[in-house]
Amino acid sequence: MFSSVLVANRGEIAVRVISTLRRLGIASVAVHTDADAGARHVALADTAVRIGSYLDGDEVVAAGMAAGAQAVHPGYGFLAENAAFARACEQADLVFVGPGADAIAVMGDKIAAKASVTARGVPVVPGLAEPGLSDDALAAAVEDVGYPALIKPSAGGGGKGMHVVTGAEQVRDALAAARREASASFGDDTLFVERYVAAPRHVEVQVLADAHGAVVHLGERECTLQRRHQKVVEEAPSPLLDAATRERIGAAACETARSVDYRGAGTVEFIVPGDSPEEFFFMEMNTRLQVEHPVTEEITGVDLVEAQLRIAAGEPLALTQEDVALTGHAVEARVYAEDPARGFLPTGGRVLELVEPSGEGVRVDSAMAPGLEVGSAYDPMLAKVIAWAPTRAEAFARLDAALARTAVLGLTTNVPFLRALVTLPDVLAGDMDTGLIERRADELTAPAPSDEAQDAPVVAALVRWALERRDAGAGPWQAAPGWRLGASAPARFRTEGADEPVDVSGEPDDASVSVGDGPARPAAVHLDGARAHVRLDGVSTAVVWALDPATGALHLSSGGRSSVVHERRLLRGAAAAADAAPELLSPMPGTVVAVPVGDGDTVASGDAVVVVEAMKMEHAVRAAADGAVELRVGVGDRVDLDQVLAVVRPDAADPADAADPADAEEPSAP
Repeated sequence: MFSSVLVANRGEIAVRVISTLRRLGIASVAVHTDADAGARHVALADTAVRIGSYLDGDEVVAAGMAAGAQAVHPGYGFLAENAAFARACEQADLVFVGPGADAIAVMGDKIAAKASVTARGVPVVPGLAEPGLSDDALAAAVEDVGYPALIKPSAGGGGKGMHVVTGAEQVRDALAAARREASASFGDDTLFVERYVAAPRHVEVQVLADAHGAVVHLGERECTLQRRHQKVVEEAPSPLLDAATRERIGAAACETARSVDYRGAGTVEFIVPGDSPEEFFFMEMNTRLQVEHPVTEEITGVDLVEAQLRIAAGEPLALTQEDVALTGHAVEARVYAEDPARGFLPTGGRVLELVEPSGEGVRVDSAMAPGLEVGSAYDPMLAKVIAWAPTRAEAFARLDAALARTAVLGLTTNVPFLRALVTLPDVLAGDMDTGLIERRADELTAPAPSDEAQDAPVVAALVRWALERRDAGAGPWQAAPGWRLGASAPARFRTEGADEPVDVSGEPDDASVSVGDGPARPAAVHLDGARAHVRLDGVSTAVVWALDPATGALHLSSGGRSSVVHERRLLRGAAAAADAAPELLSPMPGTVVAVPVGDGDTVASGDAVVVVEAMKMEHAVRAAADGAVELRVGVGDRVDLDQVLAVVRPDAADPADAADPADAEEPSAP
């Protein structure tokens, strides 16, 4: 076994790999950019080496050699499926913890992969997959396959560059977009065409293969719950498959591994028609550890990182297919820095306070810590919350409860959306396909139920009021709410989520609260560090809170849902401000990748003016009205959230009449 291993990745997967290295007594070497100098994986590693980019294989190899590492574990980042990087490691006498470069190259090219597995009798989706196809040939192939059809890049994965076309008028635009995205993401714009499978389920099989010819599978994972081809919730085993199909799909996965003399841990992905689950078609093989690997670990008891290390060190597999037993059910949810209410656009900010769940059957893979800066430079996934239980229903209930105990204050996350998804009746019944989230998006991203929506700003105001009283100082003159003779005036707060002000009076252990002209409600607040216990109408709620030192805003989280309360500020509706202003603002921090118009051009309402890309997503910012364009950015510029990208001046409008963005806030009435 190795004595020292470099982890060529960041975030939660780097932390995950380092934990197994520690358990095995192997020294860990972390790499980090300047932005990650204070990251958790750096602090946990025995040695850390600064590099300029996680994508620079030469730098990573040099770091491994300088640190005296014997092997390199690539996690599941870009380098994990890079044949050139695997060869560079071998040439530097560093063992690459993964398959051979030839296997990576074949499976990294979806056209070559389909040819390889077809020769072994593995079923593939009908279509045209040949190298060097022109747009004309691809368009003809779409017509032959029929609609709907799927246009896919031959290189890479993760849904990037994939486009479903349902009519001939969409094909040319989809081909252009797919080539651009594939070239930008993978450096290869080769495309192919497949039949689009109706009501598809995404089922993948975990395989292990050693250097001595042994191949086993560890059962399957259901990864059907996706948004824009990105997995959101994964579970194992699949509720769709019966025992006979499980055996057949597992055997097909093993044949796929044998087709390229595979070595290490890999995942063979299949598309399964929901209306005929006995069928399955090979889609691709990921020649690395998958983000969702914990659910397989939970039902098999196999540490996949340890298995990778032992295989890379030349050891034979420690188990046979007969040894593999699937026990219970596991489900995983990915926590992202994104705002579901704004179309899942990436968010950012500093983690002010963090609470991660624990308890029986609950596991969290995370690299978060208070003070962490979350920006747009890297993938928005922050953590994974995993739950195991004897039955599927219990596992989903346990996951929902764990998400309710998750609090990430300081930035918006998708936790409320995840809770809505894992409690959706269709999901609980196992009745789903890859389009479910898109079809039910409005329902899944809707505000909390009315009672919770009403109480959230009330609870926020109560905590803010209690903090002001706690910090009032030695006398009444320092009290934030003020002081006067006679009866105390109530403290008034304006909170997000409440159309009317919230008034609070009394003492923390015996308070009264009301919204607008509504009735007074009995309340009490007890502060305990970064926690608060709020009793409202006799019902107690546990809250996690943090103050943003930059803005003074109070952030709170309860049940996985967040609230914000501002002192002495009235927030107007963002939509009203946007309608009044000619400025086109960036919906997320990112990079300008296209500017379809020129400075001074006339555009119509709905025309794309600037395209911003961040975290695997492109977003076209469109004109809200007819007018002339004044560009403020160019291709390649880095932009912040809400930065002005362009101004569209209506022809008949006087520029002096344009609304001032600062009007989005105004002082509240005294």
